[in-house]
Amino acid sequence: MPRKTAMLPERSPFRSAAQKSEERAAKRYAVLRAAVRMFNERGFHATSLEDVATTLGITKPTIYHYLGNKDQVLLECLTIGLEQLLEAAAATRAEPGTGVDRLRHFLRRYAEINMDDFGRCVIRTGDEVLSRVSVKRYRELKREIDTAMRGLIEEAIADGSIPPLDSKLLAFTLAGALNWPARWHDPQGPQSAKELAEHMVDLLASGFLPR
Repeated sequence: MPRKTAMLPERSPFRSAAQKSEERAAKRYAVLRAAVRMFNERGFHATSLEDVATTLGITKPTIYHYLGNKDQVLLECLTIGLEQLLEAAAATRAEPGTGVDRLRHFLRRYAEINMDDFGRCVIRTGDEVLSRVSVKRYRELKREIDTAMRGLIEEAIADGSIPPLDSKLLAFTLAGALNWPARWHDPQGPQSAKELAEHMVDLLASGFLPR
């Protein structure tokens, strides 16, 4: 008798729900990346969604479909940058060593993130350009980051790896210093964001480490 050939299942030409979701997320992120770079280069008011759409070869309604209006696009860009900082703070708590070791680790990541596209947008964008609804969310996230930094400082004080200091003032001082590279650092320059972050944190640490 002739052997029966096993029928292989046909590959479906239709995308699965997971594939559709992944494709949507990739397109959405591409829009955000294009938008945040324009916001950083031109400023929020000088950037239109038509400009963003043109760089991607899509139409403005496509941006509305994935993200909404310009205020919503900006809020999403800012949220990504702020959440990266919060994730860095959470990850830092799992790092070995003393409190000051963890603080320095977070400060390096803080500076690096602020020199990347989304973190740069956080520093370069004033909350006055946001709508009343968006600015509330933006300020909530910024308070969380301030609280996280102060918590790391207080842990370092508690274990004696740095002397007793005003944690609020130190947090504001460190954040102020590490925010500014977002305005002047050149990604194409001789120092990478990682190298610059390490050097800056070393300089700042000399002010709060025990003598």
